[in-house]
Amino acid sequence: MAEPRPAATRRPTIADVAEAAGVSRTTVSHSLNDLGKVDPRTRARVKRIAAELGYRPNVRAQRLRRGSAQAIALASSMPLAVAGGPARLGFYMEVAAAAAERALLHGYALVLVPPMESGSGLETVDIDGAIVVEPEREDPVVAQLRSRGLPYVTLGRQLGAPDDVASVDLHGTEVMELLLGHLREQSADRPALLVGSGERQAFADERAAYERLAAEHGWEPIVATAPLEHGEQAGYDRCAELLRDHPEIDAVCAMVDTFAVGAVRAIRDSGRDVPADVMVVTRYDGPRARTCEPPLTAVNLHLAVAADDAVELLLARLQGEQGRAVAVPPPEVVIRGSSQRVTARR
Repeated sequence: MAEPRPAATRRPTIADVAEAAGVSRTTVSHSLNDLGKVDPRTRARVKRIAAELGYRPNVRAQRLRRGSAQAIALASSMPLAVAGGPARLGFYMEVAAAAAERALLHGYALVLVPPMESGSGLETVDIDGAIVVEPEREDPVVAQLRSRGLPYVTLGRQLGAPDDVASVDLHGTEVMELLLGHLREQSADRPALLVGSGERQAFADERAAYERLAAEHGWEPIVATAPLEHGEQAGYDRCAELLRDHPEIDAVCAMVDTFAVGAVRAIRDSGRDVPADVMVVTRYDGPRARTCEPPLTAVNLHLAVAADDAVELLLARLQGEQGRAVAVPPPEVVIRGSSQRVTARR
């Protein structure tokens, strides 16, 4: 005859902690959640006893009492052609990994809302707020958050954003300056710029910096734009047009990584070599940059730090604090084969 199964050990409750500590349930709740006016010694003793008993709070019940989801979202209106594909979401997922870890340290879950062909899916997600990655001027994700009355911060500034929006600055101007400085060191004197055609702060900053530096160095400014939703093929087509209309080009700053991969193909299909005839650089040092052939010179944007800062800003907003702009550490050029003609002096 089989032995009877032992009864499962009962999970300690808040009543058990209160009885062991000789205090009320309210005192236990306040002590464990750092609320109310509880003597510090009592608070410490309650926490110690709770740990010894193996007490774990009922997270679902806590959320119902507080009226909060204890969850924040990461969302973007970037088209799938840029944010998805073989890069496995690249930029977006690098931000997500760091943001999820930081949010969890504060007891929040991160809800990843992947880029979608139509809408963002935010209408049905139970969240307390969101981080919006590089929004457009009239961004649909931002519009949905505002219509729900939810606080948000942006990773990358938003063109025309209201004064009350907190953001993490990704140094668009400095990125352009670094890349053009590197190209000058590699003897480029006819660089072209290829950026997205949407109204995003990064594109505006990059274009302004490029045109300013072109004037300072006596370069003819050659600027082309391409729609993000057409991805690598847009980069290929626009670069092919640049090479046809401006055969003197000796470098292409393709600031969207998927455009840069297309640009490399277009240069080769034109019978030119990368980097001997035309160098290619891009902004984001992600999977596309590393796996392109040749590998692309790109920029370390310190995205993990940026994601941490964005989470902290959003949680501060949830606590009623006013937002502010935060800048991550200065970007750094990662030099690779797509732009190495001569020995780098960095």
